Amino acid sequence: MANRTSDLVGRVDPAQSFNTDALLNYVSANIHGFPSNIQNFNISQFGHGQSNPTFLIEVRSGTFAKKYVLRKKPPGKLLASAHAVEREYEVLHALGTHTQVPVPKVFCLCTDSSVIGTPFYIMEYLEGRIFIDPKLPDVAPKRRRVICRAVAQALASLHSANVDAIGLGNYGKRKGYCKRQVERWAKQYLLSTGEGKSRRNPKMLELVDWLRQHIPLEDSLGGTSGLVHGDFRIDNVVFHPTEDKVIGILDWELSTLGNQMSDVAYSCLNYYGNISSEDIEEGNGVERTNFPKGIPSLPEYLADYCSAAGRPWPVDQWKFYVAFSLFRGASIYAGVHSRWIMGNASGGERARFAGEKADSLIKTAWLFIQRESVLPLHPPSETTGEDHIRHFGSESQNQVGKFVPSQKVQDLRDKLIKFMEDHIYPRESEFYNLAQSDMRWTIHPDEEKLKDLAKREGLWNLFIPFDSAARAKELIFGSRNDTLVENKFNRLLGAGLSNLEYGYLCEIMGHSVWAPQVFNCGAPDTGNMEVLLRYGNEEQMKEWLVPLLEGKIRSGFAMTEPQVASSDATNIECSIKRHGNSYIINGKKWWTSGAMDPRCKVLIVMGKTDLTAPLHKQQSMILVDINTPGITIKRPLTVFGFDDAPHGHAEIFFENVSVPANNILLGEGRGFEIAQGRLGPGRLHHCMRLIGAAERGMQMMVQRALERRAFGKFIAQHGSFLSDVAKCRIELEKTRLLVLDAADQLDRLGNKKARAILAMAKVS
Repeated sequence: MANRTSDLVGRVDPAQSFNTDALLNYVSANIHGFPSNIQNFNISQFGHGQSNPTFLIEVRSGTFAKKYVLRKKPPGKLLASAHAVEREYEVLHALGTHTQVPVPKVFCLCTDSSVIGTPFYIMEYLEGRIFIDPKLPDVAPKRRRVICRAVAQALASLHSANVDAIGLGNYGKRKGYCKRQVERWAKQYLLSTGEGKSRRNPKMLELVDWLRQHIPLEDSLGGTSGLVHGDFRIDNVVFHPTEDKVIGILDWELSTLGNQMSDVAYSCLNYYGNISSEDIEEGNGVERTNFPKGIPSLPEYLADYCSAAGRPWPVDQWKFYVAFSLFRGASIYAGVHSRWIMGNASGGERARFAGEKADSLIKTAWLFIQRESVLPLHPPSETTGEDHIRHFGSESQNQVGKFVPSQKVQDLRDKLIKFMEDHIYPRESEFYNLAQSDMRWTIHPDEEKLKDLAKREGLWNLFIPFDSAARAKELIFGSRNDTLVENKFNRLLGAGLSNLEYGYLCEIMGHSVWAPQVFNCGAPDTGNMEVLLRYGNEEQMKEWLVPLLEGKIRSGFAMTEPQVASSDATNIECSIKRHGNSYIINGKKWWTSGAMDPRCKVLIVMGKTDLTAPLHKQQSMILVDINTPGITIKRPLTVFGFDDAPHGHAEIFFENVSVPANNILLGEGRGFEIAQGRLGPGRLHHCMRLIGAAERGMQMMVQRALERRAFGKFIAQHGSFLSDVAKCRIELEKTRLLVLDAADQLDRLGNKKARAILAMAKVS
């Protein structure tokens, strides 16, 4: 039977108590929406768990009641790097803000030990169920299978997190994880055992030597690296109160970057012995077979994970990972027992037997190592067949494949498709007719109305990467607390998507040439906003970025020149010369995208500020008000015969154009750097939209073939047509996957390392 989270609390251990008045003062000042006029402020302690003390905060103000969870370091002298609540807060904040990994929301982190004695953080209270016993007693057999699969999929979900894209790229070292962990936990074991501490077991020292000699090669290569939870097991996940789905993964104290197979093996330890039980249960190194009906076998559970995570069957290295997990568990239990001896174990009296538990795990590890076979050569087919047949774009909510959009993205995609069908496609002919008329350089009045509707629908500025949004918020608001203004600004910063996630949505916008600007996702504004988000200072953001984000103005990008091959930016001749508190610009630009739009108010101009500097340090970028004296828009230019009204591509003359010196972006000589940062996502956005245009073209082609007859039958019935359609479909699917892979690499590796595949996507 599951325990309700509320059933796991009791009175606060006197050794773990703290100043509740100081805590109330702190949370009242630092948690947005914390109740005022408090009538009741109660603290109780969670008894489950043996590490960082965890408390339930219950607040009542009139008829309004609210619950929070506080997690803090234990009091007293601690081992170095242990009980790092600061890291727990960091990983929970990143996952909760930028991913669909089920974690509780965090509200604040306090590193000032003077408040309650140690650092702590406050997070969301999850009302749900925790299964303490992995045998799942009193649960129907069919539901046991569903619950165990949900656990495997939750682990796969957290392993799928793109750490570089969510700001955890430096959360740990990815390569050599097991090697470092063996040394770390060996050291922790030695520090936790010996005279006056938990008893030291010599077989543990022998186990350390075996592990050192059998570390897998994949560990040093980083092939299985990513976010690691460090203590993932069924009693560290919270299930929905009534549904068999995971709503929260808890206890991130040991999380880092490293070899994710260590997480997988650790989550399987209950198949070798019940590591979370209070009883001392000897393992014999062989998977237990006395689980109740419905609990999957070890191979079935492991196959569920491998299928959800897209991992190969780990038969070759499984012995090491399980032995390593048993060793690490033994070291953890020895530390718990040592803290119990010293009187500061958060688990209370239950920690008395942790030393015996450590010895049991050491014995199990040696028995397991001595086995010849520890895993079948192949996963059970009856398990994997069901989960591996997954079609790209399926509506399953539990998929974690590389190019399967998350539920969040699928929901946005559904809203976007409906918006296109209801508002864009029906108006295409009107937009087109205006663009071909004598009034083509004006804006259709419906466009602004649709923009307001897109904002209300939450389909605005979807292109903005969350890391760029975070920088803008930090620069504009800093430590100021203006909640109303900040919330309004947050609504302008998109949905917190990665480039890969945006790719699924940008493709839909590409179905119509009129759609991107309705969602404020049209070129060149997206690239220019990205430049300001990544490289602009506070003043530049306030003057130009905010109105661009609001859709009140549009912008142009002036880089290409008529006299030189501007695809090589080192050839650019436009001069930007410093003169006192200004820069003077002279030169000619053409195909300046967006400059013909009547709403265009600012240009980003690239030119040379220092001809004597190294080749790639001569260029700079500067913000130029398009109405500055000396700017002449000579004419619109055509691309393949189209002038792309009302936005256009202009030829522009700059004659002694004086611009304030503080309009320079990032500083002199940084233009080439900015250009590379801008062109990566910008090129990819074009690719994404073109995928959508190609998909729309295929739909129109097929529809026509189903309606038009030639030589006595529909065109769709002719073999040559079917052959051509098949070839088009193959080319389109190949290109789509290449573009998605480019977006994925852009998220994970950055512009520079992803430049090769970005170039391939552009060419394709």
